[in-house]
Amino acid sequence: MSFSFSPGIGPRSAIEQFGQEPKDGRYFDKGVVKGMLAFVRPYRRKMLAAILFMLFATGFTLLTPYLIKIAIDEHIAIGDAAGLTRLAVIIAVCYLGLYITTAGQEYYLGWVSQRVLADVRATLFAHLQRLSLSYHDRTIIGVTVSRVINDVAAINDLLTQGLITLIGDLLVLVGIIAIMLSMSPQLALYTFAVLPLMIVATIWFSRSAQGVFRLTRKRVAALVGNLAENINGMRVIQAFAQETAVENQFDEVNDANRRAHVEAMRLSFIFLPTIEFLGVLATAVVLYFGGRAVAADQVTLGVMVAFIAYVTRFFQPIQELSRIYTTMQSAMAGGEQVLKLLATQPDVVDAPDAAEMPPVTGAIELEKVSFRYRADSPEILHQVSLAIAPGQTVALVGPTGAGKTTVANLIARFYDVSHGRVTIDGLDVRTVTQASLHRQFGLVPQDPFLFAGSIADNIRFGRAEATLDEVKAAAQLANAAEFIAALPDGYETKILEGAVNLSVGQRQLLCIARAALVNPRILMLDEATASVDTVTEVLIQQALERLMHGRTAIVIAHRLSTIRNADVICVLADGRIVEQGSHDELMAQSGLYRDLVERQYGKWESVNP
Repeated sequence: MSFSFSPGIGPRSAIEQFGQEPKDGRYFDKGVVKGMLAFVRPYRRKMLAAILFMLFATGFTLLTPYLIKIAIDEHIAIGDAAGLTRLAVIIAVCYLGLYITTAGQEYYLGWVSQRVLADVRATLFAHLQRLSLSYHDRTIIGVTVSRVINDVAAINDLLTQGLITLIGDLLVLVGIIAIMLSMSPQLALYTFAVLPLMIVATIWFSRSAQGVFRLTRKRVAALVGNLAENINGMRVIQAFAQETAVENQFDEVNDANRRAHVEAMRLSFIFLPTIEFLGVLATAVVLYFGGRAVAADQVTLGVMVAFIAYVTRFFQPIQELSRIYTTMQSAMAGGEQVLKLLATQPDVVDAPDAAEMPPVTGAIELEKVSFRYRADSPEILHQVSLAIAPGQTVALVGPTGAGKTTVANLIARFYDVSHGRVTIDGLDVRTVTQASLHRQFGLVPQDPFLFAGSIADNIRFGRAEATLDEVKAAAQLANAAEFIAALPDGYETKILEGAVNLSVGQRQLLCIARAALVNPRILMLDEATASVDTVTEVLIQQALERLMHGRTAIVIAHRLSTIRNADVICVLADGRIVEQGSHDELMAQSGLYRDLVERQYGKWESVNP
């Protein structure tokens, strides 16, 4: 099976790598572990080194009690001081070897663990970028963050730490059983009498833990989601003095997360002491029956001492295996969520024969376009037809929920039409690659979004190779150069998270500069002046007029005064274009457009004397 770690494997190949889509939440061979091993494959040499160190460590673990048995029976019992000295040195070397090999194993496992962790998260992030906007519309940001951070970490713990430890522990168990049977089959059988109790305890724990650990993953995701939502909405929370109510809501989610983890811990705290008790019980069995056997000269003292040492080591791997099982349950629960995410298919995908869209003139046409977000949801647009000539400015207006933003999103193919088609320069947007289509567009959103980084980096976001002179030219066009020059570090001024060190108007001017730098043929403008003061509105309007010159522009208008000079104004209501024409033509019709204008600004004479 071929595999690549270039940003992300495709959603379908991700499922091929990670196994089948989740059915009942139970994974191991063909699910999480099998798929994750594909991520380990590039680092198989270091994993092999870790395995070799583990094998040597296992050998040293098994050898030392047997050497102690030899020391007692063959040297201490007969007073051979010289032989005892030699054997003591050998035992010391074994313990030193155990230390070195264990350290080497941990080093290589840690190295591979971090690389795999980074690779899986990179794959998930790339997959998230390919998912359509519809996925991000319906998924809480914090839940997605929890999938990429917490759930992947749980899987990684199992893959790089748990599995190697599992193999080592199983080898130790098999080796101890073989050695104990070879030294004294009868005493070994007495020791193994506690195993049925251990099997019963393990079965009970496994059945109880599966649902509990799946619930913990869900509760963690809900907690992170609630936290992210409240942090993003902190301004609104404080503005409405709802700190107490939101805190109580968070406390409920936090408490649910606590209860889920306490339940998981309760199971572990019952199971682990049970294993410890059985270990102590087995030691007592060895002391009783072994002591009687020594007294009857059936076994040597060295054999009994070695048995006690082996019993102690026998139950240590079992305790470790129980911890690994806990890790496995958590990883399987996290893997279930990761698999669901990787199984999610984009609603908008490139056709198998999709071609690169060449540079366009900007002729756009919607042909009897209908749209619904899901097959079971109501239709948003109904048989919408619209032709936009190259270089035209078309404004989309109408009441809230009329379908203005939906029309713009369909033109940019953020969503696919349900019926009809959208063409640009005669090419159906579904027949070209999304990347080449989006390169034809420039976006100026209503809520300006800037990334953490410098002002220059934000302006050149769509053209990383742009020179500083080109960045300055774009800022000049956007009327942003003056305020940037007044900043202490100019174009290297760092933008804080959320761009809180800039005003809304300044952010919008930078968004205009960002759009100008990519020199798009088609502009999408979502009322860029909706949240600014009058002075800034003038600056933005001037910048937009320069930006729109010679380009096809689609303007989603909320302030109707800003689109009076548009070539065509399309009035939408209930998912249909009900009026279409210039500002003057629509005002003369005394229809919905005129009604909207008069509701905003009063009678026609008051806004157009």
